[in-house]
Amino acid sequence: MYLKRISLTNFKNIPEAQIEFSRGMNCINGNNGQGKTNLLDAIYYLSMTKSYFDAADRFTFRHGEQTASVQGTYVSADDTEETITVLLDKQAPKQVRRGKKAYERFSDHIGLIPIVMSSPTDTALVNDAGSERRRFVNTFLSQTDKAYLRNLQDYNQLLMQRNKLLKQETVPADLLDVFSARLAEYADYIYHKRAELCDRLTPLVARYHAMLSDDAEEVKLQYVSDLHNGSLEDILRKEAERERILKYTTAGVHHDDILLLLDGHPLRKCGSQGQQKSFLIALKLAQFTIMKESYSFPPILLLDDVFDKLDSKRVAQLLSIVAGEDFGQIFITDSNKVRLGQIVAALDAECAMFDVEEGRYTRIEG
Repeated sequence: MYLKRISLTNFKNIPEAQIEFSRGMNCINGNNGQGKTNLLDAIYYLSMTKSYFDAADRFTFRHGEQTASVQGTYVSADDTEETITVLLDKQAPKQVRRGKKAYERFSDHIGLIPIVMSSPTDTALVNDAGSERRRFVNTFLSQTDKAYLRNLQDYNQLLMQRNKLLKQETVPADLLDVFSARLAEYADYIYHKRAELCDRLTPLVARYHAMLSDDAEEVKLQYVSDLHNGSLEDILRKEAERERILKYTTAGVHHDDILLLLDGHPLRKCGSQGQQKSFLIALKLAQFTIMKESYSFPPILLLDDVFDKLDSKRVAQLLSIVAGEDFGQIFITDSNKVRLGQIVAALDAECAMFDVEEGRYTRIEG
């Protein structure tokens, strides 16, 4: 499946645009702040029903506008076309439509159009708290496993209810036990799927990291969870008195973390900027590989400003990887027009190149 065309209205800094894409490589050039990243975010939005960068939809509107829209036309392997439309209105609920039919639940759309995004903001996976790494894993697994997404949603909803119960002056022990047992059921599925994913990711990340860097460092993803110590139901039973004092759920998969390790040490502490970037790109390429195996066709790959802080050798290695036959439709942004032109010239693949200025896109022919 690939994105044939996109139509945008009042999306971030883009007043209006209609763009036809290549089914292979698409390169977008422009200075910072002109709309390169916003275009990739719009493509991501069509797959995930939300922005990669902004938690709230209010940040997706062009300044001063009340409505916005994104529409994408996709072509599947049998050449049938399908249209996905996102309609945003500051005065009304968001709508996501497949064809002419609006989704009742946005979660039903997740996984229809698999996508992988690499961005400079991914440094949050290295430097920030475990919540960012959990978000990465949740977004990943939610695309490949509908049951994971359902269990995650049910877990989060029940966790809120359990915390509300713990805030009461009197907490009925039998009711708390019921909540704990149900929470443990959801947690068990989430825990095992996360553990499986980390086991699958580590060798792939190591392989891509070695290809990108030619370094011999040991690369590992280490899963950290309360559930390593037993079932959540048993853990919460032991935590009952402490929870009544603190008035919140003290253990569970919402505390999980995935440590990014280089030679056994946290990447945040020992990795240079180049090493961190190579690790993160390798992580996203590993995600791509697993998702391709899950779907039997490649996800759309978005590479936003990936060449920054990479030397010429690593750039060449990355291009040799993504130009291979295993990759499908790719979008690359770069502010360096000369470098992007050299990339296009060096690639033996179908490629389209675009310039962007103030949210307006021009395809460069020849």
